[in-house]
Amino acid sequence: MSPEIEAYRDTARTWVESQIAEFGRDARKGLSEADDLALGRRWQAAKQAAGYSAISWPKDHGGQGLTLLHRLAFEQEEIKHGFPNDYFGVSLGMPVPIVLRHQPGDWTRARAEAALRGDEIWCQLFSEPSGGSDLAGLRTSAKLDEASGDWIVNGQKLWTTWAQYSDYGVIVVRTDPSAQKHKGLTYFWVDMKAPGVTVRPVRLAEGRSEVNEVFFDDVRIPDSQRLGAVGGGFGVAMETLTIERYQATDPAGFGPPLQLFIDETKATQIKGKPAIEDGRVRERIARTYAMQSAMAAIYQRTLLSLAAGLQPGPEGAVHKLVSVRARQKLSEYAMDLQGVNGLRYDEELSRKESWAKSWMTAPTGRIAGGADEMLLNTIAEKILGLPQDHRPDKGVPFNQIPR
Repeated sequence: MSPEIEAYRDTARTWVESQIAEFGRDARKGLSEADDLALGRRWQAAKQAAGYSAISWPKDHGGQGLTLLHRLAFEQEEIKHGFPNDYFGVSLGMPVPIVLRHQPGDWTRARAEAALRGDEIWCQLFSEPSGGSDLAGLRTSAKLDEASGDWIVNGQKLWTTWAQYSDYGVIVVRTDPSAQKHKGLTYFWVDMKAPGVTVRPVRLAEGRSEVNEVFFDDVRIPDSQRLGAVGGGFGVAMETLTIERYQATDPAGFGPPLQLFIDETKATQIKGKPAIEDGRVRERIARTYAMQSAMAAIYQRTLLSLAAGLQPGPEGAVHKLVSVRARQKLSEYAMDLQGVNGLRYDEELSRKESWAKSWMTAPTGRIAGGADEMLLNTIAEKILGLPQDHRPDKGVPFNQIPR
């Protein structure tokens, strides 16, 4: 990092540390989800007032007009303390920027300002029951009502993060089933309180319900809410997914740090001796340390590319694939070492503090933001240069593809 970025980081660190008592991990313990969301809204407002929200957004969009490196420096300091960012990551990461880009104006600017303060939340309605990772395989339909000019939407979306709290969302729907699967899609923004929109939270294994299934029953979307051309929805969707491509990451896969495992192996006994003296345990520590060091090196390369004005390549797929898989394996190993005690589940602990919660949430992490299989394809095709898998649906009208 340049001296300028490090100076910015130092200032940000001082401010972040001044906010820990009010908004940090300990302040959130014992809160209901409603109270935690309220705390999160106040945290967003505090960041916005201090100039740490939308750091890399253009100034005419309500941002600070700084670089991605400035934003990453702030996020690296923020992520250490468990602030209530969960509810706003998707909203500010992709939907709001894409609407600002395609429909600039006073109304959109007001929505962006409300989102930056935490007053409003947006969701992203992409995945469906029959097409999770295959975005072009979606079946939610939109038909044009010639009389009114509105689009009538019917179908279901799934795994929509924080849809139950969202005021608006962006959605990709199929407007031409006779076109090839990538070409018959159109992109809109939608009012989540519109008649015919039903949101049902999905309870995950750990007990939380941050994802939802969303049903659309004859929901009317004016054509003025269309983003991009009719039939150009897949391109806008890809644009959305690359807007906030580079974020602060964690070699531990957003699970407990390796040091926690080391500390616990010192306190755990195997045949009357500390577990850390066992060769198998020490090998696991060494392997995990080597893996995390490699992931940190990949991320550092990304930062150096950004600093040089370059666009980092697909190596982020390696980071996400390896780090979350390794987190799941280490969490399982840590639970096994604790025996029966490893099955104890403390609701008050986060997934970075509890091996049980980390193990329970790791499968979700391996799906969200690109499933393992997608990442393996990216690595094979973009890094290793292997040929693409055979696609029997290529060039075939969508309505002729067998279900």
